[in-house]
Amino acid sequence: MALTGNHHHHLRLSPPLPRTLAPAKTPALSAPPPLRRRLLAAAAAAPPAGQFRVDVLSESLPFIQKFRGKTIVVKYGGAAMKSEALRASVVNDLVLLACVGLRPVLVHGGGPEINSWLGRLGIEPVFRDGLRVTDASTMEIVSMVLVGKVNKHLVSLINKAGATAVGLSGMDGCLLTARPAPNAAQLGFVGEVASVDSSVLRPLTDSGHIPVIASVAADKDGQPYNINADTVAGELAAALGAEKLILLTDVAGILRDRNDPSSLVKEIDIKGVKKMIEEGLVAGGMIPKVNCCVRSLAQGVRTTSIIDGRVPHSLLLEIMTDEGAGTMITG
Repeated sequence: MALTGNHHHHLRLSPPLPRTLAPAKTPALSAPPPLRRRLLAAAAAAPPAGQFRVDVLSESLPFIQKFRGKTIVVKYGGAAMKSEALRASVVNDLVLLACVGLRPVLVHGGGPEINSWLGRLGIEPVFRDGLRVTDASTMEIVSMVLVGKVNKHLVSLINKAGATAVGLSGMDGCLLTARPAPNAAQLGFVGEVASVDSSVLRPLTDSGHIPVIASVAADKDGQPYNINADTVAGELAAALGAEKLILLTDVAGILRDRNDPSSLVKEIDIKGVKKMIEEGLVAGGMIPKVNCCVRSLAQGVRTTSIIDGRVPHSLLLEIMTDEGAGTMITG
C-alpha cells in the first residue's frame, strides 16, 4: 500500500492557537514555551527506566561490598507472613541478598497458623499474660505446624524464587538445646535457648544455601519445647557472629511517641534504648524485642534492627540504603 503525501503526518503537532485565544503578554511574565519544546525538555530531564535501574544498582555497590560474605539473621513473622504480597517481597529480598554474596539465615514463628490448626482440631488456645500455654497435645500441633508446614512452605517459596533453602528445626544437628522457661510451670512446654551449636549451619551457608529455621527445640531429654522466634534469632545471631540481626515487626520501629509514626527513632545505642525503657517510652511487646537485640549486641553482633515488615522490601531498605526501614540499635 503506497503512502501518499507526507508519511509523517501522524506526528505533526496540532496548529498553534489562533491569536485571539493566545494569552496576552504581561511584562512581568514571559509566555510559556511552546508545548512541543516543554514536552521535549521534560522527556530529556526524566532518565529512562534503564538509566534509573543502573543508578540504583550502582549506588548499592558500597553496601554490597560492606556485607559480602557476612551473615545476616532475619526473624520473620507478623503481617509480612500473613500477606501474600509481603511474603513474596521478603522471599525475593532474601534471594537477592544471597545472590550478591550475603549469607542470610531466616528464623520464623507461625502463631496465626498454629491457632488456625488448633481450632480445626478443636483445641482451645489458652494464653496467660499474653503467652501461649503449651500442654503436651498443643506442643504436638505446634511442632507439626511450624516444622512440617510453615517451614517447608517457606523453603519451597525461596526455592521457587531461585535460591536454595534448607529447612531445619532447633533439633536438627542439635542446633538448639532448650530448657524450660522460668514460668514453664504455668506455661507448659515453653522453653528458652540453653545452648546453640551452629556447626550444622556453617557448611550450608558456605555453600550458598539459605537456612530456614523453625523455633522449636528439644531439651537434653528429647522433650520438645516451643521457643519465642525473636529469642531464637537473637541467640543464633550471637552464635554465628552475625553482622546484623533484623526483626521484622508490625510497627514502624521504636517511636518516641507511640501515637506519632513520624517520631521514629532511626538509630540508638544500648544506653539510649535502656533509658527509653526506664522512661516508659518502650513498652508492651516492644520490650522483649529490644531486650533480644541488646542481648545479641552484648554477645558481639555488630548491629541489630527492628524494622517494619508491612513495608514492601523493608529488608533491602534496611541493608542496602542509608535511610533504613526502622530502628537500628547499636552496641
